[in-house]
Amino acid sequence: MTRFAPSPTGLLHLGHAASAWHVWEAARRAGGRVLLRIEDIDLGRCRPEFTDAILEDLAWLGLAWEEPLRVQSNHFDDYDRVVRRLTEMGLTYRCFRSRTQIAQEQAEAGLPPGAPFKGSPLSPSEEARQLEAGRPYTWRLSLSACREYLGDVYDTLSFSLCSSDGGMDTMKARPDLHGDINLTRKDSPTAYHVASTHDDALQGITHVIRGEDLADAAHMHVLIQALMGWSQPIYTHHPLVLGPDGKKLAKRFASQSLASLRAEGLTPDQVRRLAGV
Repeated sequence: MTRFAPSPTGLLHLGHAASAWHVWEAARRAGGRVLLRIEDIDLGRCRPEFTDAILEDLAWLGLAWEEPLRVQSNHFDDYDRVVRRLTEMGLTYRCFRSRTQIAQEQAEAGLPPGAPFKGSPLSPSEEARQLEAGRPYTWRLSLSACREYLGDVYDTLSFSLCSSDGGMDTMKARPDLHGDINLTRKDSPTAYHVASTHDDALQGITHVIRGEDLADAAHMHVLIQALMGWSQPIYTHHPLVLGPDGKKLAKRFASQSLASLRAEGLTPDQVRRLAGV
């Protein structure tokens, strides 16, 4: 069982088509099943019209999926229960810092831009003061608390990685690559790592097939799965379709959207050859 899980923040492009074909082709070879999941937890950027466009584009490519379709914004209560469970386990803390504050603190500490963030809870009195002032916050997962909770298991976390030619490797998990991740967002009741791992477990996903740009996510997902007692899928990370600048395609490349390619008269087979899949 595998899944294709796009976010409706824009139109699907050539890279999304390539990823979808990787997923459906792997399922076909294995005699497996594909679920379609709409990961629309970003309430500020996701739009219903983009969800409609995703369904139209995938159908045009000749891809079929099982019903019912899981739309994550309909299930925020599920993800809230995960965060509350991790909090009950003593593994989370409220973080009131903004991204700007974190960047400033890291720069002052001599850390490179984008370095993994590691923090700690505020004192009870300071936290109460922040809450009373109505300051927004996110719930973060404390890696130090996770290490203490799991003991020796923390350092033995690993996952199975399947290459495109079918070879299998065991990779040591490195949650520290991510630091103390956000479990919620200030503008959303949940964050990607929570919603994705929860739904993979709920839907019985045995194989996660996604682009190389998400390869590092497995390191954190393995930790969450261990904490929650969820089964661990096998991971495969396929090559990306690159844009004219040599970087991965983004939704800002409107000329590469499937809708625009379809409007130009290209067929699904021509788009597939263009994607190099």
